Amino acid sequence: MLTLLISGPKQPGNDIDVYLEPLIDDLKSLWVGIRGVYDAHNGEYFTLRAALMWTINDFPAYGNLSGCVVKGYKACPICGDDTPSHRLKNGHKICYIGHRKWLPINHPYRRQRAAFNGKPEYGIPPEPLTGEEVLHMVENGDRVCWKKKSIFFDLEYWKYLPVRHALDVMHIEKNVCDSIIGTLLEIPGKNKDEIAARLDLLNMGVKTDLQPEYGERRTRLPPGPWNLSRAEKREVCNSFYGMKVPEGYSSNIKNLVSLQDSRLLGLKSHDCHTLMQQLLPVAIRSVLEKPARYAITRLCFFFNAICAKTVDVSKLDKLEEDVVVTLCLLEKYFPPSFFDIMVHLVVHLVREVRLCGPVYFRWMYPFERYMKVLKGYVQNRTRPEGCIAEQYIAEEAV
Repeated sequence: MLTLLISGPKQPGNDIDVYLEPLIDDLKSLWVGIRGVYDAHNGEYFTLRAALMWTINDFPAYGNLSGCVVKGYKACPICGDDTPSHRLKNGHKICYIGHRKWLPINHPYRRQRAAFNGKPEYGIPPEPLTGEEVLHMVENGDRVCWKKKSIFFDLEYWKYLPVRHALDVMHIEKNVCDSIIGTLLEIPGKNKDEIAARLDLLNMGVKTDLQPEYGERRTRLPPGPWNLSRAEKREVCNSFYGMKVPEGYSSNIKNLVSLQDSRLLGLKSHDCHTLMQQLLPVAIRSVLEKPARYAITRLCFFFNAICAKTVDVSKLDKLEEDVVVTLCLLEKYFPPSFFDIMVHLVVHLVREVRLCGPVYFRWMYPFERYMKVLKGYVQNRTRPEGCIAEQYIAEEAV
């Protein structure tokens, strides 16, 4: 079935349910039970039953499988209608700020105005949508947050699962890392601090010290806490260039650094994983202003803790409180354009660890590696599906 789902302009998209019908039929049979399965260890027959716990996919596929929207004002599938979103008029995009809702009701950040969106925060965090609520919404024609009724609801137990589609930490971590690196080093296409971002600050009436200053001949953008001088960018890149890690620990970071342009190029998912958790806090410790450096370092420590092989359940509440404060610190020191949907999804990661267990059971690293194996089967680029199918059958036959 994977050969039918090659991404591109002709990919199934929201019509993927057609290709999932055979899978759903098998899952229904497994839920009822298959009698007469032989247990070789005990030497007896038993009835085999199985259930699908959740799907593992990146965020665009999350929308295709679940039927929810993954962009716009209601892009968060967990918050639903209560997604904290704001449209930036000059940036022509939606930002997801307002994480003070997740703070304790008496936290001092809730009363601060100018450092955030110019208003005090009295709201409470939205309750995650349950499967029964989602099913009721799609059956009653809610087309704001939902585009279709997912075929997985044909499984009688699906609406009772607390987590039906897992958030992929691998892609979330990579996109957050790209945003941070792109903003710090001002990489074109990844920089979240541009003239439109500063004009949005002016339009919102916040962070007056960072708003554009208009002169007779030119407009000046005051340096923000995240801005680095040319020498500091060179110092950060030299730090990455000179780092050495044990063999097999990661790719050679040296090959990803362009000292001439002071950029990092061609970062893969595991490169971002290594940067966020170990290398980035070391590289920025002597160049950034303390507030921004502290916020970024806290975020790096969060990803390091959440991706651990063992999880101490008693510490999850503290970890959830810490990541909310971290996101509020980022809101305090970074422009609103920095907060795309990937940054917002970080606030929900601890909840999924509490419900589903360690992250490494649910991220996409093993599946991405397997995709590389399938791509290696392609001999005729005009017919990749046939090549993959033939090679796969040959492997099965051997």
